[in-house]
Amino acid sequence: MSPSILIVGATGNTGQAVVETLPKLLQSSNALSDHRVIALTRSSKSPVAQTLAKVPGVEVIEKNWVDITSDWLREHQVTRAFIAPHNNTNAFTEESTFHIAALNAGIKYVVRISTTATNVRADSPAFYARTHWAVEALLSSPEFTNLQWTSLQPNIFSAFYLSRAVEFIKHYRKTGKQGHLKLIVSKDAPVGIIDSSEVGVFAAHLLSQEDPSVHNKAKYVLNGPEDITGQQMVNLIEQYIDTQVEKVSYQDTSFIEQIWEHQYAGTNESKSVISSLKYALVTAWEGKCSTSTTSKAVLEIAAPKITLNETLKGLLEE
Repeated sequence: MSPSILIVGATGNTGQAVVETLPKLLQSSNALSDHRVIALTRSSKSPVAQTLAKVPGVEVIEKNWVDITSDWLREHQVTRAFIAPHNNTNAFTEESTFHIAALNAGIKYVVRISTTATNVRADSPAFYARTHWAVEALLSSPEFTNLQWTSLQPNIFSAFYLSRAVEFIKHYRKTGKQGHLKLIVSKDAPVGIIDSSEVGVFAAHLLSQEDPSVHNKAKYVLNGPEDITGQQMVNLIEQYIDTQVEKVSYQDTSFIEQIWEHQYAGTNESKSVISSLKYALVTAWEGKCSTSTTSKAVLEIAAPKITLNETLKGLLEE
């Protein structure tokens, strides 16, 4: 069995692009051309998993990543890994368990997905952002010296930022009625939203580096190629519906209540903790998430190219 690079969450919004991009990069590598790509998924029968299984050099394996052990990693000869962890309240427990398994298995390099850079701090009001800070603190500790790692900190994914716009346009096209456009964005603050696939492409480039040591302990901020404000988003929506938006609200966080009701109300989770998700948007409203924050390495290695309009068109076709 040849050595492998593990992609956790291979069918997710970033993982899929990693799996699609990485094999081609490995082919031209002197040191890694013999490596397989393991695409991990909870359902190998899903359409995305079946598509990835057809990519040359990719092996799809059905397994829940939270059950990965050091023995499993050694058995599959994993030398590097990518992980896009979930944002549930137990995220630190489960992701740190994965990293401990990776460390004990002798994995040399891990690329992980973090969150908005300005939120990754010990005093962040948003619970999941503190989780990412804690994981990065763990990986920075002396005990993890033998495990090299990089955290990718995309400011805001386009699909999330544009979701309300997509719903509004689809509803108008179907019914001819507008309703109330409620946007999570600030009216005037520029935000460099990024298509999740471009984060995966950059991760693939890192994983294919023959010597990743230059990226060890790096925290790279990723944005798309252009900024957008809430007002500009409204202008764009008006182009798609060919009329003026009649009623719009900015900085709307009512969706948090919907998340609570549909996902957590019947659980033992704390409503106050889940509701802290709304604070994650504040730094974007303050103008701290513009394209000016993009890390130099991102622009040099795999600069994002997908425009806002291209992403919006794709979402409307789904």
